[in-house]
Order: sequence, then structure tokens, then C-alpha cells
Amino acid sequence: MLLLVAGIAAAASGPVEGGRELGSTLARKLRCAARAPDPCWRDPLTEAYGRALAGAVRALAPAPTSVTAPGGDALLPVDFRYCRRGSCAAPGPRSPALTASNRRTTAFVSVDDARRSGGRVTISYWLYRPTLRWEHVEARVDSAGVAQRAATPLLETAVPMLVPLETLAGRNHYDFRSGEEPPWRWRVPGRY
Repeated sequence: MLLLVAGIAAAASGPVEGGRELGSTLARKLRCAARAPDPCWRDPLTEAYGRALAGAVRALAPAPTSVTAPGGDALLPVDFRYCRRGSCAAPGPRSPALTASNRRTTAFVSVDDARRSGGRVTISYWLYRPTLRWEHVEARVDSAGVAQRAATPLLETAVPMLVPLETLAGRNHYDFRSGEEPPWRWRVPGRY
């Protein structure tokens, strides 16, 4: 570990670009070491839906917006696994994509793909704001629309963060307060 720190310090004292590149490479290797033969980072949408449909899901995702709660506080959509209070869903001063507690805005996703039977793909975006009911935003796209959006970049830092419900472990077993019960519970089939 000491050797690693020394290597980073030596690289940082050289040209800035080389130091950044070395730092990024080291961080990626450390983060991905436990993944074994799998690709280091693979977008959760790609794992759930395949690359082409994942691009469409990302391209059609709603922009994060705040909604005013009954108490007058503005709330952004957040990940219910990590934020259940209005204080951690309040908009941040620096970016509309981050909350005041530095959490990324999040949308949960489920997909109904009826293309094999000549139908369309229905993409449901589920937005959770603590103390409010879930918001449902729906997008529909045909095969040509999926192909057109297939190359959409799937960046780890994209906003909002999209979490596929089909692959979310234990999705039906989280406890919610009265009035916050997710309407998708037990309705989204798993895909593993």
C-alpha cells in the first residue's frame, strides 16, 4: 500500500495530465479487482435490457425536477434505499442533479418489451420523493426508435441515475411508510 501511495505521489509531481491518467488507471484497477473475469464496469441498464434497449432507456429518461411537498420543501427524486427523509432530497445549490446532501437524483426503471409480437417498448420511470407518493413517467418507443437511440452513451455519472427494477435485489421486500408504498411492488418480473 505504501508503494502505491508513493507511486501516486511521484506521478502527481510530474505533468498534470500524466498524473491524472495514472490516478484514473489505478482507481479503476482497485475498484475492479474483485470482478474477476467480468468487464470492470458494465452499465446496470445493459445488464438488465441489453445494449440497444439500454441506450433508449437512457435517452428517454426524464430530467430531474423538484416537486414541492405539502410542508413547502422542494424535493428531488432520490434512491429510496439510501434516502427516506425530505432533508436528504432537498435540491443542492450547485447542481439540479444533486441534492443538498450530495446525492445524485435517481429514477427506477421497468421495461415491457412487446417488440417480438409487433408491439412497442413501454418504459416506466418511477420517481421517489420522501413523504410524497411515487411519480410515474412513461415513454413508448418502437423498434426503429430503439435502434435510433442505441448508441446513447451509458456513463456511470449520467443524471439521473437509473436503477432497473427487474434486477434490483429484494425490490419487493423494502418497508415503506404509509402513503409511500411503491405501485410497482410485485408487478415487475425479475430478470437475472
